[in-house]
Amino acid sequence: MTVDERKCFEREQKRMKQINTRVLKMSGQIVPYRYTSCGDDRTIHYMYDYARFVLANESFYLEESREHRRSVLKGKKIIQDKRLPTSKSVEMKKEASESSGKSFERTSRYNRLEAVKYAERWWNAYNPQYHHFTDNCTNFISQCLKAGGAPMHGAPQRDKGWWYSGDNWSYSWAVAHSMRWYLSGATNGLTAKEVERASDLQPGDIICYDFDGDGHWEHNTIVVMKDGNHEPLVNAQTENSRNRYWSYEDSTAWTPNIAYKFFQINDRLM
Repeated sequence: MTVDERKCFEREQKRMKQINTRVLKMSGQIVPYRYTSCGDDRTIHYMYDYARFVLANESFYLEESREHRRSVLKGKKIIQDKRLPTSKSVEMKKEASESSGKSFERTSRYNRLEAVKYAERWWNAYNPQYHHFTDNCTNFISQCLKAGGAPMHGAPQRDKGWWYSGDNWSYSWAVAHSMRWYLSGATNGLTAKEVERASDLQPGDIICYDFDGDGHWEHNTIVVMKDGNHEPLVNAQTENSRNRYWSYEDSTAWTPNIAYKFFQINDRLM
């Protein structure tokens, strides 16, 4: 465990104690996928899939996650084992503006159940109908929103609206920074209302993350349920997670300067 990972663990333990939450049981599985060697040194890249059975204020839930890790061995001794960092979008600064063009898909209501069902089905897999990115968090969230009936608009201009079509897509579809600003300003199609607290969100709503608090929005998640303290649990990709506590204090990307945006997706989509 690295210093950063130990800090994550300590933050998580402190948070759980404060809100009457504890892990009752945990299991994990290691799946190696790459081996390299040089003399007595061996490097192993592996996936670590784990599940935690959690009790939160008399309510139970199962949290699942997948980490990509690297272990370095000298002889039979492990000299380093660390979680591999996730990449950040190369188009982070792109912002999508509202499109005045006609939507090519319409619906009257956002189906939260279908959005959550999609998030549950695909949180740890990749739908072959869509392009897969190395940093896939926003692409995954967009797919969930579309499964919930959110109407797309703005094509073929990548900096307009929110849309996906064949081998092309808007910045707001696939870039975390762009989705955050799209949700703040959209007035037709997929629209949302910003709220102050995570506890105001419901399944199907979206959380945006600026880990460093520097104005570069780097991650998005979708709320899939509430825990026993009425706080959101989220699904996400890039570091694939299911029923993860929304604050991401267990992530090495977390910093004391982290900023969040909480968006209620409008049920009426015009």
